[in-house]
Amino acid sequence: MIRPDEILETIEMIDRENLDIRTITMGISLRDCASDSAKRSCDKVYDKITHLAENLVRTAVDIQTEFGIPIINKRISVTPVALVAESSDASNYTVFAEALDRAAKETGVDFIGGFSALVHKGYTSGDMKLIESIPEALSSTLKVCSSVNIATTRAGLNMDAVAQMGRIIKDTAALTAGSGGLGCAKLVVFANVPEDNPFMAGAFHGIGEPESVINVGISGPGVVQSAVRRIPGADFGVVAETIKKSAFKITRIGELVAREASKRLNTKFGIVDLSLAPTPAMGDSVAHILEEMGLEKCGAPGTTAALALLNDAVKKGGAMASSYVGGLSGSFIPVSEDAGMIDAVRCGSLTLEKLEAMTCVCSVGLDMIAVPGDTSAETISGIIADEAAIGMINNKTTAVRIIPVPGMKIGDTVEFGGLLGSGPVMHVNKFNNTAFIQRGGRIPAPINAMRN
Repeated sequence: MIRPDEILETIEMIDRENLDIRTITMGISLRDCASDSAKRSCDKVYDKITHLAENLVRTAVDIQTEFGIPIINKRISVTPVALVAESSDASNYTVFAEALDRAAKETGVDFIGGFSALVHKGYTSGDMKLIESIPEALSSTLKVCSSVNIATTRAGLNMDAVAQMGRIIKDTAALTAGSGGLGCAKLVVFANVPEDNPFMAGAFHGIGEPESVINVGISGPGVVQSAVRRIPGADFGVVAETIKKSAFKITRIGELVAREASKRLNTKFGIVDLSLAPTPAMGDSVAHILEEMGLEKCGAPGTTAALALLNDAVKKGGAMASSYVGGLSGSFIPVSEDAGMIDAVRCGSLTLEKLEAMTCVCSVGLDMIAVPGDTSAETISGIIADEAAIGMINNKTTAVRIIPVPGMKIGDTVEFGGLLGSGPVMHVNKFNNTAFIQRGGRIPAPINAMRN
């Protein structure tokens, strides 16, 4: 039985602590849309998405109204386009991105993810065409998001792809220079990418997924911060238990919304992603949770330990609340999307190197990092390689979403708007790594990959 105090507590989470469902994401398989004709394939892609997701936005709005739970984004993820487009006669896959963009606009969703390729062990011709198409695709569309997986624990780290992605990111920034390199905010480079992630820009519909599915990403940094604030001076065992209880409540709300949406849309319920996803709004920051534990600023000594506690407690509490946990499920630390992270960078407490250390214990990686526009492709590739190595060795998902902002230097601020926020341009190590990146090949899988 649900007690009156539990109802009131949930209302307070929504009204005062910024609790929301960050996204309802419909995953759609496009495997049956492949054709030897690019036009015919694109038409099938558009028709299938607009048919299956026709009522997605309306359903989300109805649930929000009836349940009183804010649902911030409505999104679609699709089968990696490199797999769908490979049998077509297209020499450039931008036409597929444009078909996705038209479908996203028709259905009214905020973003559509899946302009993606999986190249952790090597390329096919379709993978290569898709990756080369990314800069044009992201600069000519509004809602399309792209991702490339360049490493797994089982396969190792594809350094040829790492080198290429540095160049692709630079080209994407150049083509979207008028908006501060915004195209790069829609591009993620992964290691150990999950196939049921509802969050953008990295979402795609994996090949083991059903025909269509509803995945939900929750939020709630403000709820956790408020809970920790109510136990000043408590030891870390009490802090962990408090966070677990908060995560349990947040996750139950997420699963309620996910199951209701899947029922109304006549599709399968997939997973609840437990990730604490911050926003630029005050009171909705992961950095502020860490500071509530006793740190003067995020980035101070002890930050990585505090984040490890937070990430683990969120997972434990969420896993008790739902049997179908997936996606990324952890604590996001995107710089431009978190008011506390932005402040910590501006005051000098938080550096790129400290952020990299923090990614060893949380989801998902170096996220929404703005760097000077003259940062070299090789330097960007080196940052990607370092982050992917953390994921590969530790058998966890890591990623890089980095924006070399054209014309900007360290200390400048780039405005992206909306949930993407504003990013202070961060310092990057300038020592040369070109010879390292030019070696190419594949860094072998670690010994812990041999589990059979």
